[in-house]
Amino acid sequence: MWEQIRSNRRKSAMLAGFMAVLLLALGFAIGEAMAPGAGVLGFAVAAGIWVVMSLVAYFQGDNVLLAVSGAREIQKSDHPQLFNIVEEMRIASGMAKTPRVYIMNDMALNAFAAGRDPDRAAVAVTAGLLGKLNRDELQGVIAHEMSHILNRDVLFMTMTGVMLGSIVMLSDVFLRGLMRAGARSRRYGRSNRNGGGGAAIMIVFAVVLAVLAPLIAQLIYFAVSRKREYLADANAAVLTRYPEGLASALEAIAADGAVLAAANKATAPMFIANPFDKASRSFFGLTSTHPPIEDRIRVLRTMGGNVSFQAYDAAWRAAHGGRRSVMPVSALQHDEAVPARASAGDTRDARQRMREAGDLLRKVNQFVFLPCACGLKVKLPPEFRQHSVECPRCGRTLAVPNAEIAIAAQAGDVLSEQGGTGQASGVRTAAPLRVARPAARSWATVKCACGHPVQISPNLEAPALACPSCGRTIQIIG
Repeated sequence: MWEQIRSNRRKSAMLAGFMAVLLLALGFAIGEAMAPGAGVLGFAVAAGIWVVMSLVAYFQGDNVLLAVSGAREIQKSDHPQLFNIVEEMRIASGMAKTPRVYIMNDMALNAFAAGRDPDRAAVAVTAGLLGKLNRDELQGVIAHEMSHILNRDVLFMTMTGVMLGSIVMLSDVFLRGLMRAGARSRRYGRSNRNGGGGAAIMIVFAVVLAVLAPLIAQLIYFAVSRKREYLADANAAVLTRYPEGLASALEAIAADGAVLAAANKATAPMFIANPFDKASRSFFGLTSTHPPIEDRIRVLRTMGGNVSFQAYDAAWRAAHGGRRSVMPVSALQHDEAVPARASAGDTRDARQRMREAGDLLRKVNQFVFLPCACGLKVKLPPEFRQHSVECPRCGRTLAVPNAEIAIAAQAGDVLSEQGGTGQASGVRTAAPLRVARPAARSWATVKCACGHPVQISPNLEAPALACPSCGRTIQIIG
């Protein structure tokens, strides 16, 4: 595994270096085209753009990707099975730290990984993925994404994506400026006819490079992305010892056909499958961000009863007519086959999985859950303003938690006190939070400093309770 990571780093450095040369050459050509002798300035501007964008991508790339995708972090209590799977794959891969887990409010089936290294990593899945995949399939998807983290694919794709974006930005600014500068172009033409033909040649060269450089960079970026998907599939099969899990998950993703709303061309290579229309086909596959899903499924299902990189390599060769393998030689040399395990099964049916995924979405969106004595769980949106609601199953009247008496836990202020001085005294956020005891037959919702809403029952007699998310003490006054 470590030999494979080192091999990836060497190849990544070579490809990143080539794209850097392309970016700097474009900057130099644009500078010379704009003003003879200004090539060095164009070179410096291109280098500056690259450095600034690379620093942002390196230190904040994961947060930007998660924010752009609309992903929200969840805790283990929100979906224990998902966290158990992530922990299983962390142990199997040898990672020291468990990645953070996020959910996207989208019913399309997809997932991605973020983070520059295993110590600062995150995996994000859509609500649709949680609702439609069984445990084995979900494990295959998580193993695939954690393989990207382990192989440093996320960092490489982020940095090369930044270079691609820099090249596209420089080309776009130059070409748009050239088209709008009609009068300036005519002046260049007159000067060139008077003997300045060298400037005209440089302008033509810069235009050609500005058109071709983004195309070449995109082809490199997408080709590397496609190859790394195969490597992550192989790693996932080895980590789970159950290739059929990932194959079945990819099959479900392909059959879904839904377009992920939060995806764009820059983030598309980060996902486990093309987040856009699955029916679309790029020109000979050269501009595709992912290999064909049907091909990936065929390779996984041809591995046989033993799981190893060599088994995946043999299956890949068989599916591609004996072509050169995508697996690094080092991974094949230090490989040991293990028998494929049987399916772990899933105690939940499809309806229950979908219901749990829906409840999770409502929870992260601050819905209030009211359990009724009849067993029904009534879900109320955060903008619900009534003091009571009728259970749709049994007709009981349920008291709604009164969010108006909740405290702003981040500031640690007491909104009201009973039996005290009658004045609200400020407390630091490090101290225990204090809130007034709810009135008879009235609920209270307190938002802890960690952001977790805590509901207080009107029947609570204890003087304090603990936040189930962070353990912070909340004192009940009155």
